[in-house]
Amino acid sequence: MSPGFLGFGVFLALVVATIFLIRSMNKQMRKIQAPREADIKQQEWERRQAAKAAREDAEPKAKAAAPEDDA
Repeated sequence: MSPGFLGFGVFLALVVATIFLIRSMNKQMRKIQAPREADIKQQEWERRQAAKAAREDAEPKAKAAAPEDDA
């Protein structure tokens, strides 16, 4: 006994659904804005500069708060 028209119809419906799902996935993938490597390096550099500036700002305050020993 063969699957007949019902089996062929179910198979065809699955193929059509798969095609629509793939098209939808491709549209969503095109919308994604993946960061470029240069952007990532720029962000890392900015983060290091901000940390360096924060350390430099904290050092004079720590030195001013520490008592000087002139003995």
